[in-house]
Amino acid sequence: MERRASPMPVLLYIAALMAPSCCSSSEAAAAKSSFEDNFDIMWSEDHFTTSEDKQIWYLSLDKDTGCGFQTKQKYRFGWFSMKIKLVGGDSAGVVTAYYMCTENGAGPERDELDFEFLGNRSGQPYLIQTNVYKNGTGNREMRHQLWFDPTEEYHTYSILWNNHQIVFFVDKVPIRVFKNNGEANNFFPNEKPMYLFSSIWNADEWATRGGIEKTDWKKSPFVSSYKDFSVDACQWEDPFPACVSTTTKNWWDQYDAWHLSDAQKKDFAWIQRNMVIYDYCKDSERFPTLPVECPLSPWE
Repeated sequence: MERRASPMPVLLYIAALMAPSCCSSSEAAAAKSSFEDNFDIMWSEDHFTTSEDKQIWYLSLDKDTGCGFQTKQKYRFGWFSMKIKLVGGDSAGVVTAYYMCTENGAGPERDELDFEFLGNRSGQPYLIQTNVYKNGTGNREMRHQLWFDPTEEYHTYSILWNNHQIVFFVDKVPIRVFKNNGEANNFFPNEKPMYLFSSIWNADEWATRGGIEKTDWKKSPFVSSYKDFSVDACQWEDPFPACVSTTTKNWWDQYDAWHLSDAQKKDFAWIQRNMVIYDYCKDSERFPTLPVECPLSPWE
């Protein structure tokens, strides 16, 4: 199913992006340093390159392998942001993943917050799939279209994570809100620290039209590029860092970060009307009894 957006709301987005509505000025003060300071290559170092000034990082995928990196540091709660330009042209079957996870690997007890960019045939829109895992259980997929071509320019993809909500942002526009209910539960990941990862890999068994469209290896290598990683978050220190207490000394754990602002609610409402193409909470065929978190309101 495909939905088209009218241009007028996009103009409203441009105005909204001029204001830092997602965070306080402390985000701007977050240190930015080199790739080597923040990340390690997970696999296929020969598929990782940088620009001459080392400010842009490239991951490539060919028929042999993809590539991925992860932060050296684990975090629990905060603001995580990266500018990414996705694979251009025919990218069917290719997935660029940008996510947070408690471990390097799909362990049975992992917590995870996912952005997955699902490639497509030339001229067709990329889809963003987001997902949330707690203790190894996911199945909380949402899919969105974008209101721009993510292969032409860099765009900013961010996650706000605190004990009250997880918000996925695209260019500071909230596209998904995942709320906590304030009680012990099996859906909201808030106990385990996570690394931040990104990778590019072949998923043509499912990624494009359910696996119908296969990766055209004649078009390889497929390259996604990154820059301007920014983090303002609680770095994990054993056994339990002070910054994840309820002192709310950090903007991302203060009252204003527990809810969408009025301006964010307007943007989020537009996204809900125009860009959502799949929401697991509305899939009664897949979930005859909807998951317990589905009735929680993103507006409160």
